[in-house]
Amino acid sequence: MAKEAANNKNIEESYRKIPKSAILNELKENSTKQWQRKWENTTKGAKTKLFFPKVEDRIKVRINTTPKFTTIKTGHSNIKSYLYKCKIIENPQCQCKNGDQTVQNIIFECTNFDQETEKLKALVMRTENWPVSFNKLSTIYYKNIKEYIDSIIWDND
Repeated sequence: MAKEAANNKNIEESYRKIPKSAILNELKENSTKQWQRKWENTTKGAKTKLFFPKVEDRIKVRINTTPKFTTIKTGHSNIKSYLYKCKIIENPQCQCKNGDQTVQNIIFECTNFDQETEKLKALVMRTENWPVSFNKLSTIYYKNIKEYIDSIIWDND
């Protein structure tokens, strides 16, 4: 019967051919949407969400992770505000005396990194006003912010 059906030219096709790429794209889109919903609903990763509020943006950026970049992106590790929150140190103040040592302080406010900050600021100001959002720094200016982060040294003495 199968042979007869295969040779019968009067039988109407009962399927549509869908390209494999269309199916893969749809699966990718659906999984990204699902990931985005979970990302929006989680209470974790607050600092990381500043850099990547949209999962789609994070997927587009090819991140060459370094310990310093991870520290800045997460706000963890050896940043004084984090160490203070974990009761590891007694004072979260930055050495520059411009407030607590936070990610915001390290990138935008710390006078200990004026030379490096001015270089980053000049690159960004070619196309935008300074300061820009963490999201823009991590997507549009990823290479520049990574170079900046890798070039600075912050102490917790």
